[in-house]
Formats: sequence, C-alpha cells, structure tokens
Amino acid sequence: MTISQAEKQVRIDLASAYQLAAFKGWDDGIYTHISACVPGEADAYLINQFGLRFDEVTPENLVKVNLQGEILSGVGPVNKSGFAIHGAVHMARSDAFCVMHLHIDSVIAVSAQKQGLLPISQHALRFYGDITSHPYQGLAFSAKEQGQLIATFGDKKAVLLQNHGGIVCGSSIQQAFYLMDILDKACKIQLLADSMENVIIPAPEICQLTYKQLCCDGDTEGQFEWPAYLGLLNTK
Repeated sequence: MTISQAEKQVRIDLASAYQLAAFKGWDDGIYTHISACVPGEADAYLINQFGLRFDEVTPENLVKVNLQGEILSGVGPVNKSGFAIHGAVHMARSDAFCVMHLHIDSVIAVSAQKQGLLPISQHALRFYGDITSHPYQGLAFSAKEQGQLIATFGDKKAVLLQNHGGIVCGSSIQQAFYLMDILDKACKIQLLADSMENVIIPAPEICQLTYKQLCCDGDTEGQFEWPAYLGLLNTK
C-alpha cells in the first residue's frame, strides 16, 4: 500500500510522541492512547496497536482506523475503550488533529480533587477557562457517555476525567504533547502546594491576561519546543 509523504511524517511524529511519553513515565502498561488524523483522509486516524508498550510503538506498527473503529491498514487489534474516546473526539472536533488520553499520576490525583485544576501557577494558567471536568462512570464509554463527554469537552483543549486521567486535544501532535506536558507540571505543582486554603490565586483579570499571553502562538504552539523534546530520545 502506498503511503503519502504527509502520512509518513505524521507516523514519525506520532511514534515519537509515544516514545517521549514512555520516557516521561506517562505510559500505563499497554493502556491509554495517542491518536492523530491521517492527512487527506477525513475519516481516518492512526493509533497504537493494543498490546504494545509505548516504547515499542514505531511509525510502521501504528494502525490506521476509521471513525467506526474498523482497521483500514496495519495489524490489530485496537483497544475498544480507546476507540470509544478517540473516535468520538475525532468525529466531533475538526480541530482535534491529535488526541492524547493518558493516565498520568499527577493528573489522576488532581482529577480526583473536587476543585479540579486551580490557577495557582503559570503552568495552570495556560488552561484558564480552557479545561473542563467529566464525571467518572466506569471503565467503558457507552454511546451515551460519549455524547456527554463531547458536550462537556466543548471547544476546550483539555478535560479532566474524574478519578481516571486526562484528555488533551491539539491542532498538531506537537501542540498536544506540549499541552500534556504543561498539564502534568501544573498538576504536580498543585499537589505540592501546602494546602488549598493557603494558596495564592491571582485576580481573574490577571489570570485571563496570562492565558491570552500564553496562547499567543495559536496553532504553532508546541512547534518551537518539539525539537527539544525529540532531543530527549537521544539521551535514552
């Protein structure tokens, strides 16, 4: 099967994102997923083969599936729970070129806190008004819950799945990875804070200003940082 040059590059970048996630300790055995759209194919995206660790993912063993979860090319299987999240988000969000769903310890911990992510660090302010929360309803996402998740997500870049993990949407693989990195650090900082009663929260107008300042790169967010992230793989 002929693969376009654009798809080849997406495969390289997506496999790198998996490798980097493993390097950062964001993997969870063979579970959780990072997916990316296939350029020129409106109803297709790439995802990892279920059963592989993140550090085993390569450009060649990524699986191409359609929005119904059917394998278009590559060797399966693909995780049905993964499709329930990724397929739903890709179908609903044309801006979601890359979808990252991970079980990062820090993000799970903050997702279990009633107040969610607080604007107590510059890192957290990147998500000021740009993150939401979805209640835990068990392991598998039903069609009903998929609809609820999409409604909750809206047009935001991130959602905390309560007691479960997080999802980040990016207009590129580079942006999605960068945002997940920022979310991880924001959650770690919150967990290190002495107590929620004693933290300093900037005024709303400062929070909004800082959010706008941090988002000034628009869709190019994460592109400048990507080569530096890739350099981490050379230190393994």
